[in-house]
Amino acid sequence: MNWLQKHWDARAAANFMLGGAGAGLMIAAALGRLEGGAPVALALVLVAAGLGAVWLEIGKKLRALNVFLNPMTSWMTRESFVALLLFSFGAAALAKPLPFLPLAALTALAFVFCQGRILRASKGIPAWRAPQVVLLIVATGLAEGAGLALLFSAAPELLAWLVLALILRVYAWVCYAAAAPNAALEAPGKALVQLGTVGALAVALAALWLPAAAPLAGALALAPGLWLKYALVTRAALNQGFALRSAPVRGVR
Repeated sequence: MNWLQKHWDARAAANFMLGGAGAGLMIAAALGRLEGGAPVALALVLVAAGLGAVWLEIGKKLRALNVFLNPMTSWMTRESFVALLLFSFGAAALAKPLPFLPLAALTALAFVFCQGRILRASKGIPAWRAPQVVLLIVATGLAEGAGLALLFSAAPELLAWLVLALILRVYAWVCYAAAAPNAALEAPGKALVQLGTVGALAVALAALWLPAAAPLAGALALAPGLWLKYALVTRAALNQGFALRSAPVRGVR
């Protein structure tokens, strides 16, 4: 019998939603060479808010320090160490973009990769353990971050990056949906394809001639991705249950 896991709720989903979007924004800021510290600051705030939401789930808050104890076996531990690097490089990039912004972008990419591997390591939940979930989490973060970057600039290189990220994300979704079909993801997956990909691509192309449309393209790219990750963590996460290959038999004397 399958049952919906209760350990990770909306607060855990917020880490994947806010943290992924913030990491993606850091990457987009580096690729688009966004001027000013606002994009970098927003990226750091989003990642911090996501991690803070997870911290709120813990009953005894000081136990959060235990996350640093298992770097050899735990992807949560690796995510935490990468987050420390991300905050360090990101803070340094506020004062000196070169060389720290590219370093922050690389650690941001490592951060979303760790997030994907965290889900992949949950072997008891079919929706999470599918190998395709790693690329899906990385690609959604890239697309969401590219969408957020359009709030700061409608530069052609950022629009091009959004197009590439959207294509990668829909490819990752199609591969994932084929490997791990789930009724709870049908509606957000449909929105991801129709609004988050087709709609966002159309508006992004229009933004080449009408830059004022760029934020709309970003919003269309952002919202369905966040919805999909929320549903993936809170609605699609059914435990598989247990299976005994053989039952113990008492000896009869």
